[in-house]
Amino acid sequence: MIAKDEILDLLKSTESYRVERTTSTGNMDKFCEAICAFANDMPASRKKGYLIIGAKDDGSIAGMNVDDALLKKIAGIRSDGNILPLPTMSVERFTFPEGDLLVAEVHPSDLPPVRYRGRVFIRIGPRRDIATEAEERILAERRCSFMATFDATPCLGAQLEDLDVDYIKSNYLPMAFDEETLVNDKRDIKEQLASIHLYDRDNDCPTYAGIILFGRNPKYFLPGDYVQFVRFAGKDKGGDILNERQFAGPLYKMLPALESFVRDAIITQRPVPESLFRERTLWNYPEGAIRELVMNACMHRDYQANMPIRLYQFDDYVEVMNAGGLYGEARPENFPSVNDYRNPLVAEAMRVMKYVNKFNRGVTRVQEMLKENGNPPAEFDVNTITAFRVNIYGTKESDLMVNPKSTPSLPTSQPSSDQEITKNDRENIKNSQTDQEYVPTDQITDQKNEILNLIKSNRYISRSEIAKIMGLHDSSVKRRIESLVTKGFIRRIGATKNGYWEILRSDEVGQ
Repeated sequence: MIAKDEILDLLKSTESYRVERTTSTGNMDKFCEAICAFANDMPASRKKGYLIIGAKDDGSIAGMNVDDALLKKIAGIRSDGNILPLPTMSVERFTFPEGDLLVAEVHPSDLPPVRYRGRVFIRIGPRRDIATEAEERILAERRCSFMATFDATPCLGAQLEDLDVDYIKSNYLPMAFDEETLVNDKRDIKEQLASIHLYDRDNDCPTYAGIILFGRNPKYFLPGDYVQFVRFAGKDKGGDILNERQFAGPLYKMLPALESFVRDAIITQRPVPESLFRERTLWNYPEGAIRELVMNACMHRDYQANMPIRLYQFDDYVEVMNAGGLYGEARPENFPSVNDYRNPLVAEAMRVMKYVNKFNRGVTRVQEMLKENGNPPAEFDVNTITAFRVNIYGTKESDLMVNPKSTPSLPTSQPSSDQEITKNDRENIKNSQTDQEYVPTDQITDQKNEILNLIKSNRYISRSEIAKIMGLHDSSVKRRIESLVTKGFIRRIGATKNGYWEILRSDEVGQ
């Protein structure tokens, strides 16, 4: 609220778009119209307006006695429903030797146009008037510009020291801008952060996007800003808790920690028979699918809610749940074709840091990766207004294993004199070995090392490209790669079409 000495300065100044003086105490329409006009802030000064009751036009104090009844009467204007949207204002009595003043301090509205009984009042210099259609349109356009998403709003109470400025300077800004732009940018760090909406200059504090992405302790300002992992025994939350962890901190630290945890604690692999002479690696869940869903939860969640992101693992499925349902243009009937961003600043920063691509293909890619790995489709619950949930079901080994009855049985030792291989047996052996070739062991080892070197030079290289370069059949390259995966030299990240190889060991393949 304005200070007492500042009131005297306002009284000495001429009546302007910020000040209206009156000695009347009974004309409520006049008071309401004045408050409505101050809230609309037609000059766009973003300065508070003052209705001063008990002062004459020349600025002198009229000698009124402001009682509690008048205070309540003026304060009641805020919430009587005649001025909409409700104005932000405060009312106070100031006592001077010459008499009392009642001052109503009105903040500019972030949601103009503000109406009193359906009409829009504005200040034109010292005069109050009804807005024209063109002026109403200007106020309506201004409303759109003020309607910032939550991540763009100032985190009041936070300071620049609450951000990891060193990381932003050394890592994030070079990812977001080219070197020449950064070298020529001579602004101070607050101006630089404000230009990418991580700092609010008007309130001299970081925005919520800055705290979420690079804050030293985001949970202090946003109690629900963390990921809760729980491993339950069984198929529902009634089972014993086998493991529990919390992931908190700024996204630039939390996201890589989540990636590692998903890979090491949730994803498992085991060999299963694919044919008589082959095994294939079976993953319970494709790592890329779980990663995509967790990243989406961090990007789209409602950070105003106190509910954390829930990553729950059961015996045969994983549940990912975050606060906030579908947002904006996204609705149950058009999901997942249409997407919208609850936190556009957070989403853009995650794109810059290469965690998401913002191509609106996340859900489609998840379903493709699950299908390729042999998992059932993910089930999305998009009908809840306050939450978004997806269940990912594990692979069923029985669906992937070869039926033993259909597998030709081969003798495990040489037949005795009274045991001969029949024509049928020979045919079965021949058929089961049609895609097998005899290659000396040392040659296979050399081929594996060559494949490893090709992947080191280009982690996005495809199996068909490797086969073309090496002059081998695709099936041969497939077997060599499966061997490299099984022995822990490489692993596949993501789907066949859009994924890449990760080198786990750089030593040469031995005999």
